[in-house]
Amino acid sequence: MIDLKRLQNAVMTSDKQAMIAIAEAYRPIDLAESLEKLNHDGQNKLIQSLPSALSAEILEFVEPLLLYRILDHLEVDLTARVLNEMSSDVVVDMMLAIHRYQAEKLLNLLPADYRERVQTLMTFPEETAGSLATIDYIAAPGTWTIDTTLAHIRKVGREAEITAYIYVTGMKGELQGVVSLKKIILAEPHTQLRDIADEPISVPALMEQEEAADLLSRYDWVALPVVDMQNRLIGAITVDDLIDVIQEEATEDIQMLGGSQPLEDVYFKTSIFHLYRKRIIWLLILFVAEAYTGTVLRHYEDTLSDAISLAFFIPLLIGTGGNTGTQTVSTLVRALAVGEVHFRDIFRVIRKELMTALMTGVTIATVAFARAWMLGVELNVGFVVGITALMIVIWASLVAAILPLILHKLKADPAVISGPFITTLVDGTGLIIYFSIAKILLNL
Repeated sequence: MIDLKRLQNAVMTSDKQAMIAIAEAYRPIDLAESLEKLNHDGQNKLIQSLPSALSAEILEFVEPLLLYRILDHLEVDLTARVLNEMSSDVVVDMMLAIHRYQAEKLLNLLPADYRERVQTLMTFPEETAGSLATIDYIAAPGTWTIDTTLAHIRKVGREAEITAYIYVTGMKGELQGVVSLKKIILAEPHTQLRDIADEPISVPALMEQEEAADLLSRYDWVALPVVDMQNRLIGAITVDDLIDVIQEEATEDIQMLGGSQPLEDVYFKTSIFHLYRKRIIWLLILFVAEAYTGTVLRHYEDTLSDAISLAFFIPLLIGTGGNTGTQTVSTLVRALAVGEVHFRDIFRVIRKELMTALMTGVTIATVAFARAWMLGVELNVGFVVGITALMIVIWASLVAAILPLILHKLKADPAVISGPFITTLVDGTGLIIYFSIAKILLNL
């Protein structure tokens, strides 16, 4: 952990050597967190005092708007050096977050070729593979020998973010193969790249980030090439960027499963009013939906008055249905997210969940009947409670198994079928099941 007071003192006294010593002793991500805690003057002093390469490493972990503010207050030459040292995907994120006139001003500080490639990445929509791609990779023609390739790696490797793979390209920049650095090191000097290249597995630039993350995870790679519609290599996505995507998607799913809209920022940077806005919509929807439970109770008012003991078990039964549905939907949403289950598996899922529900339902029905017997209600009421518990468990499992799969097929986020939503849905329908069984078995 960085000694923030020591860093602040070094900045306040403009002790350049102390600032460099502190920066070299810690990891860039930790320095970025400390940088955010300094005031504006302190941030500028620290970045100006460090070598441009080290400043670039630190600033890669800073939020885009703060990154722009710092760069905008540096001398033009230093801004240009830092920009050219930074990963292209970080530069693209910042350019897209600021006003286009501000972006043009910074883009003009980049070399023409680099600027053109950055502008290409800026054209891809958010949450696509193209928007995550970096152009800091190493490519080489398939006709190059190992000796020539190694000389090229030594020349450009320091500027590349991805050195684990060398991408083999054709005359028009089309992706023809991929070679790991390990293969290159172990190959004979006069071997041509195309002779040891593997068949590339790439992703189109417009593929969703989540799909790209699943693909990278499946093959255990550290980078994934991104191509355009003509199969020309336009960049590569690194594993660290896709880990961020996986974390964001998992966080979003967890928040939606809790019955809340996902937050755009971290918890402590989210205002109270923003939390209110994210939660109140779902709460109001669930509140209105829950109101139909009262309508069901009113409809069966005569049944309740004839057998008042039925009311004792309403919280128990609807709670059991909600819990069952939440368990099922949570399991399936996660299975869908990691690609274990697809819509084509719907009948397998239904069969599996129904068998599980039958087993759990019989167990819960037995306990529910025992509970009714312990309360001293009539035996036939106990049978109603037990049978209803079984039916509600089966019904809740069926609904919670089908809805996420249908939503996934419709390209909607299955996490919207959250625990609270399933609970609310099962509450009302569970009461209908309960009173319908009671009317049949008790002759009410």
